[in-house]
Amino acid sequence: MGFHRYTLPHAAGVRVLDVAAIAGLLDRSPLIARLNREGTDPPSSLILRRLRDRNVQEYDLVVLGGGTGNIVASAAADEGLDVALVERGPLGGTCLNRGCNPSKKLIHRANVVETVRDAQSFGIDVSLDDVPFEQFVEEVNEMVTEAAETKTKRACDHENVTLYQTEGRFVDEHVVEIDQDDDAERIRSDHIVLAGGSRPLIPDAIEGTDEVEYLTSDDALTLNTRPERLVIVGGGYIAVELGHLYNQMGTDVTIVGHGDILVDREDREIAEQLTNAYRETHDLRLGYRATELREESEEKIVRAEPDDGDELRVRGDEVLLATGRRPNTDRWNVEAAGIETTDQEFVETNEYLETSVDGVWAIGDIAGNHMFKHSGDKEAEYVVEAVVHDRHKPVEYPGMAHAVFGSPQLASLGKTEGELGDDREYEVGTHEYDATALGSALAEGGLAKAIVGADDEVLGFHIVGPEASTLVHEVSTAVAAGADAEQIAETIHVHPALSEVVQGAFRDVRSVAPSGF
Repeated sequence: MGFHRYTLPHAAGVRVLDVAAIAGLLDRSPLIARLNREGTDPPSSLILRRLRDRNVQEYDLVVLGGGTGNIVASAAADEGLDVALVERGPLGGTCLNRGCNPSKKLIHRANVVETVRDAQSFGIDVSLDDVPFEQFVEEVNEMVTEAAETKTKRACDHENVTLYQTEGRFVDEHVVEIDQDDDAERIRSDHIVLAGGSRPLIPDAIEGTDEVEYLTSDDALTLNTRPERLVIVGGGYIAVELGHLYNQMGTDVTIVGHGDILVDREDREIAEQLTNAYRETHDLRLGYRATELREESEEKIVRAEPDDGDELRVRGDEVLLATGRRPNTDRWNVEAAGIETTDQEFVETNEYLETSVDGVWAIGDIAGNHMFKHSGDKEAEYVVEAVVHDRHKPVEYPGMAHAVFGSPQLASLGKTEGELGDDREYEVGTHEYDATALGSALAEGGLAKAIVGADDEVLGFHIVGPEASTLVHEVSTAVAAGADAEQIAETIHVHPALSEVVQGAFRDVRSVAPSGF
């Protein structure tokens, strides 16, 4: 059947490109009705597709997600590309609004409180009558809101950016549908960057989550009232950081974790030191898997089971589920675009951060390469080079490290001993904080650990103790620059700076200088 010219009847209030109204008119068309009766496939679908195509706004680049994605959008717009940026929440994403920034601002206040509380151990007579928790939360959230609003204003003021601050989802390979008031609009581009982020994971295995109110990490950073008792389910970095925060604010914190130590993905020797420190300040219930959440007499109860032994029941005023994060692939409806995902629902990418669909890249949490803001920002640099400058390079993460901002802090780079196993020859060097002048003055303990290959390659570095998140960068920079373990050990370190603990760990592996009696 060839193409036909259709004359659509006039209908009051129907716009030329009102696709839904035209679809209704086509359904009532005598010709379409006759073709349907005859069992002939009418060309109405082709007509509607062409009408929709005419009703789609075209852009040079569409960026989905305003966290790490706004780096790409900003760089592309500055180079003159016409950019659409789609973000359902405030610009800045999880890190600025619900993660790294507000949590670390609050944790800094918790650290100050901890310092005041510990002052008596140095013979300083102080008292701490009250901790203004509500004031802290209000101050931090005001700062975060102001920063997000500033980003939004900059995006709106940019002549090459159209900001869609609403829900969006794929409806085809290069077409995204966005919610506009009570209607939907479609935008498309040959180049799309998916930076759609992640959200707290709520395990299906925990019964009662659909009946009992609970907190996620999002909620825990915006509470107006501090709970007297908090039960945290999970033993990872979120549990460690928020457990420290609420403990110093005056809350009795119980952590229920399924591992036998906290942060059990870290090097075990380092994680054990952190766990031992937390036993002194928190009620740790480790080796239990939470199975149910219920509420009785205005108390919230977590039921948990061990691999063997008696069931555990823990009561609190609030329950925080810190059980990991999941990618937002479902919310962006990546299946409609034909974008392949992993078994864990992360977007599958190659070494160029390209997805299975030509012209679509994925970065940040949704791609799952490293779920850190700093790694996502690095990925954004590579995608800007590819999309804006047509320079394609495989992504690298030189000196990639991460940190946990608990008390004590923990930081890590490279492989753990558990990950290396028996498959590779290596040596281990350690150094206690207390074996350094400043480390012993702090009187907080701590340990640095270097893992070095037979060829002197730095395979891993792990540290727990004061300023661990800062000290790890010496090794990170050295690894990125191609330095080996001996070069780190030989580098002259300022005495009595805390960084001597890092040098000490590498000198324990490579004895390069006399140390005296």
